[in-house]
Amino acid sequence: MATLIDGKAIAKLIESETLDDISRLRNAHGIAPGLAVVLVGNDPASKVYVGMKGKTSLRLGMTSVTETRPADVEENELLALVTQLNHEPTIHGILVQLPLPKHIDTHKIIDTIDPKKDVDGLHPQNIGLLCAGRPRFIPCTPYGVVELLIRSKVSPRGKEVVVLGRSNLVGRPVANLLSSKTKYGDATVTVCHSRSSSLPEICRRADILISAIGQKKYVTADYIKPGAVVIDVGIHRLSEEEGGGLCGDVDFQSVAEVASMITPVPGGVGPMTIAMLMRNTVDAALRSVSGF
Repeated sequence: MATLIDGKAIAKLIESETLDDISRLRNAHGIAPGLAVVLVGNDPASKVYVGMKGKTSLRLGMTSVTETRPADVEENELLALVTQLNHEPTIHGILVQLPLPKHIDTHKIIDTIDPKKDVDGLHPQNIGLLCAGRPRFIPCTPYGVVELLIRSKVSPRGKEVVVLGRSNLVGRPVANLLSSKTKYGDATVTVCHSRSSSLPEICRRADILISAIGQKKYVTADYIKPGAVVIDVGIHRLSEEEGGGLCGDVDFQSVAEVASMITPVPGGVGPMTIAMLMRNTVDAALRSVSGF
């Protein structure tokens, strides 16, 4: 049976480290790191995520602002809000909760965020810096994934990694990190997606399998090389007919019998995503006082 990778415990450790820097900012510069989250519409999952981010910010002694707008908000109003937050000195990090309504150009909104406040790491400038091997902000979920590996003493160096999913939120940045010349990298990375063929065969080559494919219980035991490490980024709500509760992209019960280590859902990648958002916001505040 696979060993659980406890995302909650590792997230608490990172929060403790982050608290030290928050105290330093308060004592040396008289400021509290400020995070502004923009929420458009009434998507229940997005409201839960935004609420968790706000609660964590306040618990750590940070400033937390949530700007809510109706689902029919005009694009120009949203652009004006982001521009206003760019110029607010008490706000060091800005996150626009995705997805946005279809009538809003998501790229235009993200491109308007000040790159030095883009704590989700999605601005083209920050994506470019990540690809160049000198990241300003690492996107929060990929950041959480690689920290889970390193802090669980799973070095990617020399390993074969398969990433299921090629989104700009998870798949592409985590693949970039794992192939980089950093402590998070030096792996041989294969990125698979909906057009890939022979997925089980490809996945069985992986020493480390990262699933961000967005389909519940998609990855079964026949996808797993015996002894592989499995990171499940997915989170899905099961219907009453399916037993209720939450699950990931990975069929946990069958895969845990084959893998050596595995993340649970919930309690794996999720807490890490929020912890790394706090880390990025504090880093943005540190840069603001250092002029870097």
